[in-house]
Amino acid sequence: MVDYGKDVGKSWGRLVLMQSAAGSVKDYLLELDGIRRPQIKKLIKLVRDNLKPGFEENMRWGMISYEVPMELSGATYNNQPLNYAAIASQKQYISIYLSIYAEPDAYKEFTKRWARSGKKLNMGKSCVRFKSIDEADLETLAWAIRRLSAKQYLSVVRSNGKA
Repeated sequence: MVDYGKDVGKSWGRLVLMQSAAGSVKDYLLELDGIRRPQIKKLIKLVRDNLKPGFEENMRWGMISYEVPMELSGATYNNQPLNYAAIASQKQYISIYLSIYAEPDAYKEFTKRWARSGKKLNMGKSCVRFKSIDEADLETLAWAIRRLSAKQYLSVVRSNGKA
């Protein structure tokens, strides 16, 4: 277990990762404390249950990454697989990174759906942050994940000139 040397809060325990060196999802989960682990497991299940064909689950950039394999995408701008979604346990929150910002209409629909849930949306360009899974609109996250297959996502990325 990684310990950054200070308590983060009574409810979070001592371990809250900012970036993991884990080589597998299983190892990543083992690094998490007893409060974060079940929440990240629930997000992993949500992604796996809603992810369309063609994506691969890997560890990349210290996060659990759901990506278009290079065999499908070919060369990319950074010679890395195209990330579609990712899950991370950050210092102050849990984050899920989504690629909906690549499509303005999907981004608008996402924010409308979240607003209807009554839950507060804490979102950057591509990451949705929450301190607890209970603060997340899981239905809207599932909608965002299941929207596109790997081939459809690749088409979107290419049409934006980003592949």
